[in-house]
Amino acid sequence: RRCVQETDLNLWPKYCQIVYNSMGMVQGYILGKVEGDFNDEKEKNWHAHVSAVTVAPEFRREGVAKRLMDILEKVAIEIHNTYFVDLFVRASNVVAIKMYQALGYVLYRTVKNYYESEGVREDAWDMRKSMPRDIKKECIIPKKERNNTR
Repeated sequence: RRCVQETDLNLWPKYCQIVYNSMGMVQGYILGKVEGDFNDEKEKNWHAHVSAVTVAPEFRREGVAKRLMDILEKVAIEIHNTYFVDLFVRASNVVAIKMYQALGYVLYRTVKNYYESEGVREDAWDMRKSMPRDIKKECIIPKKERNNTR
């Protein structure tokens, strides 16, 4: 029995990265993890999940988020051979959505009322990007649509 619960940082340290500038200031960080079943060739749900990407305001629009996402995707491919990377983003966060789209992420599904702030609920976009293991890019097609194409 464990006295201390393991956190994503303990379990997935390669998915938790910090970027510093030349003066040692934190520019941003990314937190992630791996989920699913590596051996399930039918569902193909073995994936890396981005839990958080944060860039300090003074370092935005300098490519920091892209660098962080590149690091996470490299780990997902080279260490865990995942089918895809996914993340949730507020449906109203147009700047972030455009950035993720520029990085190759697509809308997989909308999760109704995922976020809540001060009593106001907001939908999330579940965005995905296929990794090389997903040869046919099936994992970015919602299951309902995938089933209709067979």
